[in-house]
Amino acid sequence: MTNILSSSEPDFRDGLEPLQHKITIDGVVHSFRVAGQGPVCLVHPGGPGFDWNYMRMPLLEQTMTVVYIEPAGTGDSGLLPDEEYTMPRYAYHAHEIAKRVGARKPYFLGHSHGGFVGLQYALDYPDELEGLILYSSAPCMVQELAEEQARQIELYARRWPDRPEAQDAWQAWKDMGAGAARDNESFLHLLGRLLPAFFGDYRNLPSAFATWRDNLNFYLVPRKPHTWDVREVLTGIRVPALILVGEHDFNCGPRWAAEMDEKLPDSQLYTFVAGGHMSHVERPREFAEAVRDFVAHGARTEA
Repeated sequence: MTNILSSSEPDFRDGLEPLQHKITIDGVVHSFRVAGQGPVCLVHPGGPGFDWNYMRMPLLEQTMTVVYIEPAGTGDSGLLPDEEYTMPRYAYHAHEIAKRVGARKPYFLGHSHGGFVGLQYALDYPDELEGLILYSSAPCMVQELAEEQARQIELYARRWPDRPEAQDAWQAWKDMGAGAARDNESFLHLLGRLLPAFFGDYRNLPSAFATWRDNLNFYLVPRKPHTWDVREVLTGIRVPALILVGEHDFNCGPRWAAEMDEKLPDSQLYTFVAGGHMSHVERPREFAEAVRDFVAHGARTEA
């Protein structure tokens, strides 16, 4: 097995584009990008289907070696049979990538659906993570989650009654649920309308947001519908966990963050006041500092 981090001896400087690697796992090509220096942190995007690039975190790269995973079905990674797009399969691929880069006990930062994968990783590979960072995520993918999302996006629209983009975002969510997204192009159009709902205050974002938005991409992963729920086994996860959530995140909000914090034995909860689903974009410095503090000091340990 080749240790990518030590064998290639990359010179990761702040501002450089992440170095791309491709490996083959069970006959399927998997792509990932590496940037930064310090402890290794696997980063798994959400969706499933978001392109890795939306999770780029240059500030975090200053203190961690960040491995941006391109999950199967996205970017330059290959396709799987429809029935294999499951949480255990995603976790297995991430674990294989960790082995290939020579990371014995990496951190795992999963956003939204990527946090689902992180929980599955911690369950399937106990004692093989240094820390788990569950960012705007939830412990289940069931109808209950969809119903909560519908309630929360309605509350979002009511919070901004005089903003046309907020009302259109609510309508875009309903259009998406009605099957208006038929292909990548139509989904990206709907996503553009929905985007304001992913932020605490869409009209007051950092200047870098425009570039981030213009590079946003999504792949409709051809998976079969399935459910996933690990709420009853969260107490068995012993790895220290940091739970990050935006106060106004409609997608995977405080309700799920609180439940994970209550059940995980070694966790801490950090809330971005008035934040949304994309705090690493909306509050990049605060986000990086929260992760750095967790890495430096670890989670609380219950007596």
